[in-house]
Amino acid sequence: MPSYQSIIYSKLPRVGESIFSEMSQLALKHNALNVSQGFPDFPVDPSLISLVHEKMKQGHNQYAPSYGLPLLREKIAQKIWNTTGIEYHPETEITITSGATQGLYTAISAFVREDDEALIFEPAYDSYVPAIKANGGLAVYAELEPDTFTYDWTKIKRAITQQTKVIILNTPHNPTGNLLTEHDLERLENLVDGSDIIIISDEVYEHMTFDGRKHVSPTSRPKLAERTVVVSSFGKVWHNTGWKVGYVYGPAELIREIRKLHQFLVFSVVTPIQHAYAEYIDREDTYLELSDFYQKKRDFFLSLMEGSRFSFRPSEGSFFQLLNYEGISDLPDEDFVKDLVKLNGIATIPLSPFYHLKTKGKNIRVCFAKSDETLEKAAEILCKI
Repeated sequence: MPSYQSIIYSKLPRVGESIFSEMSQLALKHNALNVSQGFPDFPVDPSLISLVHEKMKQGHNQYAPSYGLPLLREKIAQKIWNTTGIEYHPETEITITSGATQGLYTAISAFVREDDEALIFEPAYDSYVPAIKANGGLAVYAELEPDTFTYDWTKIKRAITQQTKVIILNTPHNPTGNLLTEHDLERLENLVDGSDIIIISDEVYEHMTFDGRKHVSPTSRPKLAERTVVVSSFGKVWHNTGWKVGYVYGPAELIREIRKLHQFLVFSVVTPIQHAYAEYIDREDTYLELSDFYQKKRDFFLSLMEGSRFSFRPSEGSFFQLLNYEGISDLPDEDFVKDLVKLNGIATIPLSPFYHLKTKGKNIRVCFAKSDETLEKAAEILCKI
Protein backbone atom coordinates (compact mmCIF):
# COMPACT_ATOMS: atom_id res chain seq x y z
CA MET A 1 0.00 0.00 0.00
CA PRO A 2 1.51 3.38 -0.95
CA SER A 3 2.46 6.01 1.59
CA TYR A 4 0.05 8.78 0.67
CA GLN A 5 2.18 11.37 2.43
CA SER A 6 4.85 10.74 -0.19
CA ILE A 7 2.52 11.17 -3.18
CA ILE A 8 0.13 13.89 -2.04
CA TYR A 9 1.16 17.46 -2.78
CA SER A 10 -0.99 19.53 -0.46
CA LYS A 11 -2.26 22.83 -1.79
CA LEU A 12 -2.58 24.05 1.81
CA PRO A 13 0.20 22.30 3.73
CA ARG A 14 0.09 24.65 6.73
CA VAL A 15 -3.67 24.79 7.13
CA GLY A 16 -5.15 22.91 10.04
CA GLU A 17 -8.24 23.25 12.18
CA SER A 18 -9.67 26.76 12.34
CA ILE A 19 -9.59 28.71 15.59
CA PHE A 20 -13.40 28.76 15.51
CA SER A 21 -13.66 24.97 15.52
CA GLU A 22 -10.89 24.69 18.09
CA MET A 23 -12.54 27.05 20.55
CA SER A 24 -16.00 25.56 20.09
CA GLN A 25 -14.63 22.06 20.74
CA LEU A 26 -12.76 23.33 23.77
CA ALA A 27 -15.96 24.94 25.05
CA LEU A 28 -17.81 21.65 24.60
CA LYS A 29 -15.08 19.69 26.38
CA HIS A 30 -15.13 22.01 29.40
CA ASN A 31 -18.87 22.71 29.34
CA ALA A 32 -18.08 26.41 28.90
CA LEU A 33 -20.35 29.23 27.80
CA ASN A 34 -19.67 29.74 24.08
CA VAL A 35 -19.56 33.33 22.82
CA SER A 36 -16.76 32.56 20.37
CA GLN A 37 -18.21 31.41 17.07
CA GLY A 38 -20.43 33.85 15.16
CA PHE A 39 -23.87 32.32 15.32
CA PRO A 40 -27.05 33.30 17.21
CA ASP A 41 -28.28 31.14 20.06
CA PHE A 42 -31.86 32.38 19.76
CA PRO A 43 -34.49 30.76 17.52
CA VAL A 44 -35.22 31.39 13.85
CA ASP A 45 -38.55 33.06 13.14
CA PRO A 46 -41.10 30.18 13.37
CA SER A 47 -43.00 31.60 10.40
CA LEU A 48 -39.88 31.21 8.23
CA ILE A 49 -39.43 27.62 9.34
CA SER A 50 -43.09 26.96 8.54
CA LEU A 51 -42.62 28.59 5.15
CA VAL A 52 -39.72 26.25 4.29
CA HIS A 53 -41.82 23.27 5.39
CA GLU A 54 -44.69 24.49 3.28
CA LYS A 55 -42.46 24.78 0.21
CA MET A 56 -41.20 21.25 0.79
CA LYS A 57 -44.76 19.92 0.99
CA GLN A 58 -45.59 21.79 -2.22
CA GLY A 59 -42.96 19.69 -3.99
CA HIS A 60 -40.08 22.15 -4.35
CA ASN A 61 -37.50 19.49 -3.58
CA GLN A 62 -35.56 18.96 -6.80
CA TYR A 63 -32.69 20.94 -8.31
CA ALA A 64 -33.19 24.66 -8.54
CA PRO A 65 -31.74 26.49 -11.55
CA SER A 66 -27.97 26.56 -11.17
CA TYR A 67 -27.72 30.34 -10.71
CA GLY A 68 -30.66 30.55 -8.34
CA LEU A 69 -34.43 30.63 -8.37
CA PRO A 70 -35.40 33.42 -10.80
CA LEU A 71 -38.04 34.83 -8.44
CA LEU A 72 -35.53 35.03 -5.57
CA ARG A 73 -33.00 36.81 -7.78
CA GLU A 74 -35.70 39.27 -8.82
CA LYS A 75 -36.56 39.92 -5.19
CA ILE A 76 -32.88 40.43 -4.31
CA ALA A 77 -32.50 42.91 -7.17
CA GLN A 78 -35.52 44.80 -5.83
CA LYS A 79 -34.08 44.75 -2.29
CA ILE A 80 -30.76 46.15 -3.51
CA TRP A 81 -32.58 48.88 -5.44
CA ASN A 82 -34.79 49.74 -2.46
CA THR A 83 -31.88 50.00 -0.02
CA THR A 84 -29.16 51.49 -2.24
CA GLY A 85 -30.76 52.86 -5.41
CA ILE A 86 -28.37 50.69 -7.45
CA GLU A 87 -29.75 48.47 -10.20
CA TYR A 88 -28.58 44.92 -10.82
CA HIS A 89 -30.16 42.66 -13.42
CA PRO A 90 -31.53 39.51 -11.78
CA GLU A 91 -30.87 37.35 -14.85
CA THR A 92 -27.20 38.15 -15.39
CA GLU A 93 -25.84 39.97 -12.33
CA ILE A 94 -27.04 37.97 -9.29
CA THR A 95 -26.20 34.38 -8.34
CA ILE A 96 -27.40 32.38 -5.33
CA THR A 97 -24.61 30.59 -3.48
CA SER A 98 -24.33 27.94 -0.79
CA GLY A 99 -23.53 30.51 1.86
CA ALA A 100 -21.18 33.46 1.72
CA THR A 101 -18.09 31.29 2.17
CA GLN A 102 -18.79 29.47 -1.08
CA GLY A 103 -19.49 32.80 -2.75
CA LEU A 104 -16.14 34.13 -1.55
CA TYR A 105 -14.22 31.04 -2.59
CA THR A 106 -15.82 30.96 -6.03
CA ALA A 107 -15.21 34.67 -6.62
CA ILE A 108 -11.57 34.38 -5.59
CA SER A 109 -11.14 31.29 -7.75
CA ALA A 110 -12.65 33.07 -10.74
CA PHE A 111 -10.18 35.94 -10.69
CA VAL A 112 -6.97 34.77 -9.00
CA ARG A 113 -4.57 32.81 -11.17
CA GLU A 114 -1.07 31.43 -10.64
CA ASP A 115 1.20 34.12 -9.13
CA ASP A 116 -1.52 36.79 -9.10
CA GLU A 117 -1.45 38.96 -5.99
CA ALA A 118 -4.54 39.45 -3.86
CA LEU A 119 -4.52 42.22 -1.26
CA ILE A 120 -6.24 41.61 2.06
CA PHE A 121 -6.53 43.73 5.17
CA GLU A 122 -5.49 42.25 8.49
CA PRO A 123 -6.93 41.21 10.84
CA ALA A 124 -8.72 39.20 8.15
CA TYR A 125 -11.48 36.60 8.15
CA ASP A 126 -9.82 33.22 7.85
CA SER A 127 -11.30 31.96 4.57
CA TYR A 128 -9.66 34.55 2.28
CA VAL A 129 -6.03 33.43 2.31
CA PRO A 130 -6.64 29.65 1.85
CA ALA A 131 -8.80 30.41 -1.20
CA ILE A 132 -6.06 32.64 -2.63
CA LYS A 133 -3.34 30.04 -2.03
CA ALA A 134 -5.41 27.10 -3.31
CA ASN A 135 -5.66 28.92 -6.62
CA GLY A 136 -1.93 29.56 -6.85
CA GLY A 137 -2.20 33.22 -5.88
CA LEU A 138 -0.07 35.23 -3.50
CA ALA A 139 -1.68 36.90 -0.50
CA VAL A 140 -0.37 40.40 0.15
CA TYR A 141 -1.14 41.83 3.57
CA ALA A 142 -1.97 45.39 4.57
CA GLU A 143 -2.36 45.70 8.33
CA LEU A 144 -5.01 47.96 9.78
CA GLU A 145 -3.84 50.47 12.36
CA PRO A 146 -3.28 48.47 15.58
CA ASP A 147 -5.25 50.69 17.97
CA THR A 148 -8.10 51.98 15.82
CA PHE A 149 -8.25 49.32 13.07
CA THR A 150 -8.56 52.04 10.46
CA TYR A 151 -6.99 52.11 6.98
CA ASP A 152 -3.61 53.73 6.29
CA TRP A 153 -3.95 54.40 2.56
CA THR A 154 -0.36 55.52 2.19
CA LYS A 155 0.81 52.07 3.30
CA ILE A 156 -1.88 50.39 1.22
CA LYS A 157 -0.72 52.21 -1.90
CA ARG A 158 2.76 50.74 -1.44
CA ALA A 159 1.27 47.23 -1.22
CA ILE A 160 -0.35 47.46 -4.67
CA THR A 161 1.80 46.29 -7.60
CA GLN A 162 1.44 45.40 -11.27
CA GLN A 163 0.65 41.85 -10.11
CA THR A 164 -2.28 42.90 -7.89
CA LYS A 165 -5.36 41.29 -9.38
CA VAL A 166 -7.84 41.34 -6.49
CA ILE A 167 -8.52 43.47 -3.41
CA ILE A 168 -10.73 41.87 -0.76
CA LEU A 169 -12.77 44.22 1.41
CA ASN A 170 -14.85 43.37 4.46
CA THR A 171 -17.34 45.88 5.84
CA PRO A 172 -18.72 45.81 8.49
CA HIS A 173 -15.49 44.15 9.47
CA ASN A 174 -15.01 40.77 11.09
CA PRO A 175 -13.42 40.63 13.66
CA THR A 176 -13.08 44.33 14.60
CA GLY A 177 -16.59 45.61 13.89
CA ASN A 178 -15.24 48.70 12.07
CA LEU A 179 -16.81 50.22 8.96
CA LEU A 180 -15.41 51.54 5.71
CA THR A 181 -16.05 55.26 5.27
CA GLU A 182 -16.71 57.48 2.27
CA HIS A 183 -13.15 58.76 2.66
CA ASP A 184 -11.85 55.19 2.44
CA LEU A 185 -13.80 54.59 -0.76
CA GLU A 186 -12.50 57.82 -2.27
CA ARG A 187 -8.91 56.78 -1.57
CA LEU A 188 -9.57 53.27 -2.89
CA GLU A 189 -11.07 54.65 -6.09
CA ASN A 190 -7.98 56.75 -6.69
CA LEU A 191 -5.70 53.76 -6.08
CA VAL A 192 -7.39 51.39 -8.53
CA ASP A 193 -8.21 53.95 -11.23
CA GLY A 194 -6.71 52.86 -14.54
CA SER A 195 -5.91 49.34 -13.30
CA ASP A 196 -7.57 45.98 -13.97
CA ILE A 197 -7.94 45.21 -10.25
CA ILE A 198 -11.16 43.47 -9.22
CA ILE A 199 -12.71 44.17 -5.82
CA ILE A 200 -14.42 41.41 -3.85
CA SER A 201 -16.47 43.02 -1.10
CA ASP A 202 -17.57 40.81 1.80
CA GLU A 203 -20.68 42.56 3.13
CA VAL A 204 -22.44 39.84 5.09
CA TYR A 205 -23.05 42.20 8.04
CA GLU A 206 -24.36 45.05 5.87
CA HIS A 207 -27.57 45.44 7.88
CA MET A 208 -25.78 45.67 11.25
CA THR A 209 -24.42 49.20 11.73
CA PHE A 210 -24.70 51.21 14.92
CA ASP A 211 -24.99 54.71 16.37
CA GLY A 212 -26.44 56.21 13.20
CA ARG A 213 -23.59 55.02 11.00
CA LYS A 214 -24.43 53.87 7.49
CA HIS A 215 -23.04 50.91 5.63
CA VAL A 216 -21.11 52.14 2.59
CA SER A 217 -20.26 49.74 -0.21
CA PRO A 218 -17.81 50.26 -3.08
CA THR A 219 -20.85 49.76 -5.33
CA SER A 220 -22.03 53.23 -4.24
CA ARG A 221 -19.32 54.77 -6.46
CA PRO A 222 -19.83 54.00 -10.17
CA LYS A 223 -16.10 53.70 -10.93
CA LEU A 224 -15.75 51.11 -8.16
CA ALA A 225 -19.05 49.38 -8.90
CA GLU A 226 -17.88 48.45 -12.39
CA ARG A 227 -15.10 46.30 -10.88
CA THR A 228 -16.81 45.07 -7.68
CA VAL A 229 -18.42 41.76 -6.75
CA VAL A 230 -20.40 41.85 -3.50
CA VAL A 231 -20.82 38.75 -1.33
CA SER A 232 -23.82 38.67 1.01
CA SER A 233 -25.53 36.24 3.37
CA PHE A 234 -29.09 35.41 4.32
CA GLY A 235 -27.87 33.39 7.31
CA LYS A 236 -26.47 36.44 9.09
CA VAL A 237 -29.65 38.44 8.45
CA TRP A 238 -32.25 35.85 9.39
CA HIS A 239 -30.32 34.13 12.22
CA ASN A 240 -29.99 30.77 10.44
CA THR A 241 -26.31 30.37 9.63
CA GLY A 242 -26.71 26.59 9.33
CA TRP A 243 -28.95 26.92 6.27
CA LYS A 244 -25.98 28.19 4.22
CA VAL A 245 -27.65 30.35 1.59
CA GLY A 246 -26.04 33.53 0.32
CA TYR A 247 -25.60 35.42 -2.93
CA VAL A 248 -23.12 37.36 -5.02
CA TYR A 249 -23.83 40.27 -7.33
CA GLY A 250 -21.89 42.52 -9.63
CA PRO A 251 -21.38 43.42 -13.30
CA ALA A 252 -22.52 40.72 -15.71
CA GLU A 253 -19.05 40.06 -17.12
CA LEU A 254 -17.71 39.33 -13.61
CA ILE A 255 -20.69 37.24 -12.52
CA ARG A 256 -20.37 35.24 -15.76
CA GLU A 257 -16.92 34.09 -14.71
CA ILE A 258 -18.13 33.21 -11.21
CA ARG A 259 -20.97 31.15 -12.65
CA LYS A 260 -18.57 29.08 -14.72
CA LEU A 261 -17.06 27.73 -11.51
CA HIS A 262 -20.20 27.84 -9.38
CA GLN A 263 -21.95 25.24 -11.57
CA PHE A 264 -19.17 22.73 -10.91
CA LEU A 265 -18.76 23.44 -7.19
CA VAL A 266 -22.36 23.12 -5.98
CA PHE A 267 -24.42 23.32 -9.19
CA SER A 268 -27.39 24.70 -7.29
CA VAL A 269 -28.53 25.66 -3.79
CA VAL A 270 -31.20 24.05 -1.61
CA THR A 271 -34.50 24.55 -3.42
CA PRO A 272 -37.26 24.84 -0.78
CA ILE A 273 -35.29 27.44 1.17
CA GLN A 274 -34.90 29.56 -1.96
CA HIS A 275 -38.67 29.43 -2.50
CA ALA A 276 -39.28 30.37 1.12
CA TYR A 277 -36.80 33.25 0.97
CA ALA A 278 -38.41 34.58 -2.20
CA GLU A 279 -41.57 35.08 -0.16
CA TYR A 280 -40.05 36.02 3.21
CA ILE A 281 -37.82 38.74 1.75
CA ASP A 282 -40.93 40.89 1.25
CA ARG A 283 -40.90 41.43 5.01
CA GLU A 284 -38.56 44.42 4.89
CA ASP A 285 -38.62 44.85 8.66
CA THR A 286 -36.61 41.63 9.03
CA TYR A 287 -33.50 43.36 7.70
CA LEU A 288 -34.26 47.09 7.98
CA GLU A 289 -34.70 46.80 11.75
CA LEU A 290 -31.65 44.61 12.25
CA SER A 291 -29.31 47.48 13.16
CA ASP A 292 -31.59 48.52 16.04
CA PHE A 293 -31.92 44.90 17.15
CA TYR A 294 -28.18 44.29 17.33
CA GLN A 295 -27.31 47.72 18.70
CA LYS A 296 -29.53 46.90 21.68
CA LYS A 297 -27.63 43.62 22.06
CA ARG A 298 -24.27 45.42 21.89
CA ASP A 299 -25.33 48.16 24.29
CA PHE A 300 -26.79 45.67 26.75
CA PHE A 301 -23.60 43.61 26.79
CA LEU A 302 -21.30 46.63 27.10
CA SER A 303 -23.40 48.11 29.90
CA LEU A 304 -22.81 44.89 31.82
CA MET A 305 -19.07 45.07 31.08
CA GLU A 306 -18.62 48.60 32.46
CA GLY A 307 -17.37 47.34 35.80
CA SER A 308 -14.86 44.90 34.31
CA ARG A 309 -11.10 45.19 33.90
CA PHE A 310 -11.43 44.89 30.12
CA SER A 311 -11.27 48.00 27.96
CA PHE A 312 -13.17 48.42 24.71
CA ARG A 313 -14.33 50.70 21.92
CA PRO A 314 -17.97 50.00 21.01
CA SER A 315 -18.27 48.02 17.79
CA GLU A 316 -19.43 50.10 14.81
CA GLY A 317 -21.10 47.15 13.07
CA SER A 318 -21.40 43.34 12.73
CA PHE A 319 -22.30 41.28 15.79
CA PHE A 320 -18.80 41.18 17.27
CA GLN A 321 -17.17 43.18 20.05
CA LEU A 322 -13.45 43.33 20.80
CA LEU A 323 -12.33 43.37 24.42
CA ASN A 324 -8.79 44.38 25.37
CA TYR A 325 -7.23 42.54 28.33
CA GLU A 326 -3.95 44.47 28.51
CA GLY A 327 -4.69 45.52 32.08
CA ILE A 328 -5.39 41.95 33.14
CA SER A 329 -2.72 39.59 31.83
CA ASP A 330 0.60 39.39 29.97
CA LEU A 331 -0.32 36.07 28.37
CA PRO A 332 -0.44 35.79 24.56
CA ASP A 333 -4.05 35.95 23.40
CA GLU A 334 -4.32 32.27 22.41
CA ASP A 335 -3.13 31.20 25.86
CA PHE A 336 -5.39 33.76 27.50
CA VAL A 337 -8.56 32.50 25.78
CA LYS A 338 -7.71 28.88 26.54
CA ASP A 339 -7.34 29.78 30.21
CA LEU A 340 -10.69 31.56 30.02
CA VAL A 341 -12.28 28.28 28.93
CA LYS A 342 -10.48 26.01 31.38
CA LEU A 343 -10.44 28.26 34.43
CA ASN A 344 -13.43 30.54 33.93
CA GLY A 345 -15.85 28.54 31.80
CA ILE A 346 -16.21 30.91 28.84
CA ALA A 347 -15.08 30.58 25.20
CA THR A 348 -14.03 33.61 23.16
CA ILE A 349 -11.81 34.10 20.08
CA PRO A 350 -8.25 35.50 20.12
CA LEU A 351 -7.38 38.12 17.53
CA SER A 352 -3.93 36.83 16.53
CA PRO A 353 -5.18 34.01 14.23
CA PHE A 354 -6.66 36.72 12.01
CA TYR A 355 -3.06 37.76 11.14
CA HIS A 356 -0.68 35.71 8.99
CA LEU A 357 2.22 36.42 11.38
CA LYS A 358 0.06 35.92 14.48
CA THR A 359 0.63 39.58 15.37
CA LYS A 360 0.81 39.86 19.13
CA GLY A 361 -1.94 41.81 20.81
CA LYS A 362 -4.24 41.78 23.79
CA ASN A 363 -7.65 41.60 22.12
CA ILE A 364 -10.31 38.92 22.17
CA ARG A 365 -13.52 38.78 20.15
CA VAL A 366 -16.94 38.18 21.67
CA CYS A 367 -20.07 37.43 19.65
CA PHE A 368 -23.09 39.31 21.02
CA ALA A 369 -25.61 37.63 18.70
CA LYS A 370 -26.87 35.82 21.76
CA SER A 371 -29.87 35.81 24.04
CA ASP A 372 -29.90 38.33 26.87
CA GLU A 373 -29.51 35.43 29.29
CA THR A 374 -26.32 34.30 27.54
CA LEU A 375 -24.95 37.85 27.49
CA GLU A 376 -25.69 38.26 31.19
CA LYS A 377 -23.85 35.03 31.99
CA ALA A 378 -20.92 36.02 29.77
CA ALA A 379 -20.57 39.43 31.39
CA GLU A 380 -20.87 37.97 34.87
CA ILE A 381 -17.95 35.64 34.17
CA LEU A 382 -15.81 38.27 32.46
CA CYS A 383 -16.40 40.88 35.15
CA LYS A 384 -15.00 38.52 37.80
CA ILE A 385 -11.66 38.24 36.00
